[in-house]
Amino acid sequence: MSDGETLYERDGVVARITFNRPVARNAMTWRMYEQINEACKKIAADPEIRVAVFRGAGGKSFVAGTDIAQFQTFTADDGVAYETSMEGFLDALERLRVPTLAVVEGWAIGGGLAIAACCDFRIATPGTRFGVPIARTLGNCLSMANYARIVSSVGVANAKRLLVLGETISAEEARGSGFVLDVVAPDAIDARVAELCDRLARNAPVTMRVSKEAMRRLLHATFPEDEDLIRAAYGSDDFRQGVRAFVEKREPKWSGR
Repeated sequence: MSDGETLYERDGVVARITFNRPVARNAMTWRMYEQINEACKKIAADPEIRVAVFRGAGGKSFVAGTDIAQFQTFTADDGVAYETSMEGFLDALERLRVPTLAVVEGWAIGGGLAIAACCDFRIATPGTRFGVPIARTLGNCLSMANYARIVSSVGVANAKRLLVLGETISAEEARGSGFVLDVVAPDAIDARVAELCDRLARNAPVTMRVSKEAMRRLLHATFPEDEDLIRAAYGSDDFRQGVRAFVEKREPKWSGR
């Protein structure tokens, strides 16, 4: 199966970043995450860019999480390193000086939801689902920053549905919470993207930049430590069993250890 790639293209004043692995619903490999950083550096170095658009290739999935096969030999130390690395990629996206738009068609699961939550705006097609089903599938956890992004985006009640019940929420539910700006039919979504990009490109760049940074600082102001929680999850027997079950396409049997 293809390792995929995160593609970068400049289209006038718009930067377009595409997660290109449709054969695996755009599940992210390590290299694809690293290429987010590379794209963010290009955007930061180009003063002509006014908007950045993130989208999954194929029209059926935004990002269906991280490729789980990569977790098969993970230890607690690996879990801490992984969440630290993930936070570096997501932080680079969140710190972009220009407004960011996630175009979500289909699944935005796990890492896909995290990427979408780092963007300033999200539009979605009917039938799109958002989720972090790790309580049902893998038995791992998130970084404190990712928990904070999800709670601030969808609210505590919906965050518990996602993270504790392991449910997914629809595009329409996400719009009701304010997480999704608009739900648009597939044949109209390109026009809506163009409209939003044009509107954002006309706004005052400095005002948008300082407003984004102010809100980012507010979100990150008082994070508690999280390494003990990450070690507890990634070092557990349940996590090892969850990864094995996922790869073998069967239900995991949780032991609580």
